[in-house]
Amino acid sequence: MKKTFVGFGFGAIQAGLFLYEANASGQFDRLVVAEVLPEVVDAVRKAGGRCRVNIAAAQGIEKKDIDRVTILNPGDPADREELVAAVADADEITTALPSVRFYEAGGATSAVSVLADGLSRRNSRGDARRSIIYAAENHNHAAEILEEHLIRNMAVPATELRASVQCLNTVIGKMSGIVSDEAQIAEQGLARLAGEAGRCVLVEAFNHILITRIAWGDFRRGIPIFIEKDDLLPFEEAKLYGHNATHALIGYLARRQGYNTIADVRRDSRILDLARAAFLQESGAALIRKYHGLDTLFTEEGYREYAEDLLCRMMNPHLRDLVERVVRDPRRKLGWDDRLVGTMRLVLGQGITPRYYALGAKAALAMLNESEPEQNEEQLLETVWAGIDGVAREKQTIKDLILNSRL
Repeated sequence: MKKTFVGFGFGAIQAGLFLYEANASGQFDRLVVAEVLPEVVDAVRKAGGRCRVNIAAAQGIEKKDIDRVTILNPGDPADREELVAAVADADEITTALPSVRFYEAGGATSAVSVLADGLSRRNSRGDARRSIIYAAENHNHAAEILEEHLIRNMAVPATELRASVQCLNTVIGKMSGIVSDEAQIAEQGLARLAGEAGRCVLVEAFNHILITRIAWGDFRRGIPIFIEKDDLLPFEEAKLYGHNATHALIGYLARRQGYNTIADVRRDSRILDLARAAFLQESGAALIRKYHGLDTLFTEEGYREYAEDLLCRMMNPHLRDLVERVVRDPRRKLGWDDRLVGTMRLVLGQGITPRYYALGAKAALAMLNESEPEQNEEQLLETVWAGIDGVAREKQTIKDLILNSRL
């Protein structure tokens, strides 16, 4: 029996991962996506529901088609009604929004509002269909946050919701982006998402995506390639404190050297050697100590394979991963629980000194200081960590490591 797929948000991960894999599986006879940008909605409709994505493989760019896409704008009353009906019939749903803060953004047009109305409609008609919702907002507890919103908006007990809906956390180590620069589009010969103008979706070929294990043993996913895990948190930490942290470290050091793309770092052995040492000797060593025995990833050999594969993928010249994109928002990336300082805290917690990630944090702090010169670097760290109480000694240790680093 064919299935219905519904996606919220039409960014690179939705288009280049979820929608692409749903279409490639051949298991869905209906692909529906919600998007609030009128120009994107119009372009897809004018293209007859046909979209194209660009996949950066090792050998070059592959252009892939996605057919039969129904795109709906929840800000239009008629579209919203059709979207609610699609949710009521949906088997697999994805939220791929900029962050979990967007779940309720827009009131009646929000993802939560539409989801709650669609799922409530299904319940009211006595439909026994079950749905999974992939929460793809790059947050360790996105699924739990989304579930709380649905319970509140639907006014149902958690047990009632979970009988027919399961929100799944995801670990998506797939590098991706939206390309709008006309020079890059022409140089790489990228296919537009829809029509002859507008943005392009560029994603890497990697699709080793981890998800929460589904509670229903007889449920068969239409997107078969994802890998279920009983406990995603260790793998989420590996992504944030390994993949994301090292990516940021490379980005901030690359910016200091004036590189345009992460792939340009291939010719800089100093940055590459430093990044590899950070990946293996600091985050890797800490995660192996913390999760030893849980999975082959958390072994010296397993983590080395993980690190070397990621470093190779980061250097893919066809991905054109812009340094400017990687280093944006240094204030957020220096956050207490984010990729740089969060990794330093993890490493320190396992009895290892994070000198390499401190260098990355120092470079990020220097960039932040350029845009906020009215404060010195120590004062900036205090403002970034404002509201974090009860950890004065830990703060001082991390602050000393960052401020005393020599770039």
